[in-house]
Amino acid sequence: MSDLEKAARDAVEAADNSEMVRQIAALLAAQQLLNQQQPAQHLRQCEHQHKQGRSAGEWLGIGAAVCVGGVGIAFASIAIAIGAVSVAILALVLRSMWRDFQKNR
Repeated sequence: MSDLEKAARDAVEAADNSEMVRQIAALLAAQQLLNQQQPAQHLRQCEHQHKQGRSAGEWLGIGAAVCVGGVGIAFASIAIAIGAVSVAILALVLRSMWRDFQKNR
């Protein structure tokens, strides 16, 4: 292998290495740009207005409504239970009256 062939091969290899170094430098520059843009994008995403929470008066109103509703449900349950007992007693009395009526025939 002559010196001229070695020099040509070295030149081609150096050119390939130069191109690779240029590509690596371009990738690193692009990565730096992306790293700089990511925090700015995060800030832009959080610029919306947050919904404010309920005030103490609203919570007291909600609590009072729940309490009144609970008492209403309790009274309704008691009324249903009294009605059911009344119907059961009425059924027993009518059954007893029916048996007495059947015996007297």
